[in-house]
Amino acid sequence: MGKIRITKHFFFETGHALYGYDGKCKNVHGHSYKLSVTVIGKPVKDTNNVKYGMVIDFGDLKKIVASEIVDKFDHATVFNKNTPHIELARELEKRGHHVILVNYQPTSEMMLIDFAKKIKSKLPETVKLHSLKLQETGTSHAEWFEADQL
Repeated sequence: MGKIRITKHFFFETGHALYGYDGKCKNVHGHSYKLSVTVIGKPVKDTNNVKYGMVIDFGDLKKIVASEIVDKFDHATVFNKNTPHIELARELEKRGHHVILVNYQPTSEMMLIDFAKKIKSKLPETVKLHSLKLQETGTSHAEWFEADQL
């Protein structure tokens, strides 16, 4: 039996600002993100296994992505911790806002690299991350493929 790819979609709202950028995105703003997570593996062959016929239970994949990405990034504001936005971040935190400080410019591209590391570390050995797609707007998205990382 060959390998099968399965995909699950996730939605979350996140704010960010791109420090040093020369356009509107230098200002704090937000997006309604759609994250598509595709994994690849062989369906379980053991008829006595409750996961028989599955590459991974969609519910298990949901738990991984929810705990590593969605629950953390939903309704948060993301800033690069090495920029002057740190002052704004600290003020927002003081006022009870959920702020995430990252070591990168919080673009869709860089967020995907971060997300891939987090998801890969939680997948079972028999399941590999194949690709991620992060849709930032109705007309713009970034994609990450494991095959491109070799």
